Amino acid sequence: MSEKIDKMHHFDVAIAGGGIVGMSLALALSRLRKGALSVALIDQGQSLNEDRAFAFSAGARRFLDVLGVWDQILPEVQPLTQMVITDSRLNDPIRPVFLTFAHEVTQGEPVAYMISESAVLRALQVALDASVVHRIVARVDDANPDEAGTTFVLSNGQTHRASLVAACDGGRSPLREKAGIAWHSWSYKQSGIVTTIGLERDHEGIAEEHFLPSGPFALLPLTDNRFSIVWTESDDRVPSILAQGREHFREEVEKRAGHRFGRITVLSEPRAYPLRFGLAQKFGSKRLALVGDAAHLIHPIAGQGLNLGLRDVAALIEIICDQSGLGLDLGSSLVIEAYERSRRADTVEMATLTDALNRLFSNDAMPLRLMRDLGLGIVDRLPTLKSRLIREASAANPRLPRLMRGETLPGL
Repeated sequence: MSEKIDKMHHFDVAIAGGGIVGMSLALALSRLRKGALSVALIDQGQSLNEDRAFAFSAGARRFLDVLGVWDQILPEVQPLTQMVITDSRLNDPIRPVFLTFAHEVTQGEPVAYMISESAVLRALQVALDASVVHRIVARVDDANPDEAGTTFVLSNGQTHRASLVAACDGGRSPLREKAGIAWHSWSYKQSGIVTTIGLERDHEGIAEEHFLPSGPFALLPLTDNRFSIVWTESDDRVPSILAQGREHFREEVEKRAGHRFGRITVLSEPRAYPLRFGLAQKFGSKRLALVGDAAHLIHPIAGQGLNLGLRDVAALIEIICDQSGLGLDLGSSLVIEAYERSRRADTVEMATLTDALNRLFSNDAMPLRLMRDLGLGIVDRLPTLKSRLIREASAANPRLPRLMRGETLPGL
């Protein structure tokens, strides 16, 4: 619901940032307690990136289903039937397969789904247009918490108040900086080159990740026999790769992807994104909760960045639901502390894992190559261990928030 608000309004929750994480949070909160909460979504608007895609875990799929948007996204969903992992140098004549994941989480439920970012954003947009969420096209320029709420000033000149502010405003979160929350970060000196390619032969829903010395090269299946490419490359090589024209780029992709898919067609202009690690010292402060990239940035090597952000959303919604059901202050220290407890361990574990994997695989040292290949081979021959890894990666475990397990909350 977009509307002009001429005078100061007090919201229960104000959300800064309108990506998938911010929009999901706004939509879910608008339905709690039969729409009893007043929710504002503040964002300057964004252009849809038709070429960016994400791997949604089975838990994230359940969450989107509870929100009522999964059926709208379904025509553009590509289930992952198998994940194949190899480790080799670029010019090696053979790429041994060291690890495969081909199991379902439950009967008929794939371990993950590939979906374009634009498809998810469009479905959330339609749902929000029909909701009671107040949409405000602006950015938050200032936020000052006190004992009764937070006064925030917008770039359009408006001033409003909220019991709780959720910062979904990205890795460079202005709200996090304003709150003085320390940010532990470093550059990987790598960039992720992203594009979409078309194939002559069927990919059969199989995702592949080739660990190369400069970083992982991932082939992620999309509908209409396409792959989303996430090519991790050292920063010093990226400009020359992008500058040498579409045909040269196609040849480089084909060299990394192999030739079994027939002729490859580059369908979109390649883009490069710098890769960084980032972790907030704490996930909230007075009347402020950091959600998604504002709280953590992880390497895309495991494709879990967005899933981690959606876990944040599901956890925060559950805490707010419990708090509002008791008629308590949604921005109290109890809410912030409960959110911190629910998300800290999971986030640190995933951030540490992805950082270690990237350091282990993004090199060509022979002793490390032998150790990691042996480790992958052992995992591939232990079905029980593989099943456990699949359950963790797919968010199919009882420790996660109820929404990630497909359970509903009051009003949802």
